Amino acid sequence: MRKISFALLAATLLTLGGCATSPPEDPENLCAIYQENRDWYEAAVDTREKWGVPVHVPLAMMYQESSFKHNAAPPMEYFLGFIPIGRASDAYGYAQAKTMTWDDYVRETGNSWSSRSNFDDAMDFMGWFIYKTQKINGVSKWDARNQYLNYHEGWGGYKRGTYRQKPWLIKVADKVDKRAKRYAAQYRTCQENLDSSWLWRLFFG
Repeated sequence: MRKISFALLAATLLTLGGCATSPPEDPENLCAIYQENRDWYEAAVDTREKWGVPVHVPLAMMYQESSFKHNAAPPMEYFLGFIPIGRASDAYGYAQAKTMTWDDYVRETGNSWSSRSNFDDAMDFMGWFIYKTQKINGVSKWDARNQYLNYHEGWGGYKRGTYRQKPWLIKVADKVDKRAKRYAAQYRTCQENLDSSWLWRLFFG
């Protein structure tokens, strides 16, 4: 009996491991991303309906944070160049969410079964964060540049202007903003197709 239970556990773990989605083949094109991963588009639409967040802004931020890798984490740091001492932070997953912020999200939303390595949960987390950024610091949900600065520095850090002492971060935020605008333009060309496919799956899939 114990052998059977172990076999079932092993099979379950293998199945879960196989569910991890590979990064999209063309991450620079929103239409290609959502056409390749229709479930991702469903998650983006759900986030838009729940938090009022446009589908392109969290996607642009997520690409910057993890390159769409489900298990992304900061690089390991080493003492004397070869002794591993841990990572720079505990950020993890698609959204590179830190444990403390993720715990706040779980507590406020009740999404206790969520996982940072699950795209749907990561998208919902980013929608929650963008929504709160607008409430706390008055930054538009469509303003990818300043939303990203809040995401990186935290609401208090943004309010204090800590990013002004980090020219490299401002360049990254500008990069995210350009990508978000490009994603938005691309989305206008494929939204009808994506929506029709999404509705078909919703009612007949």
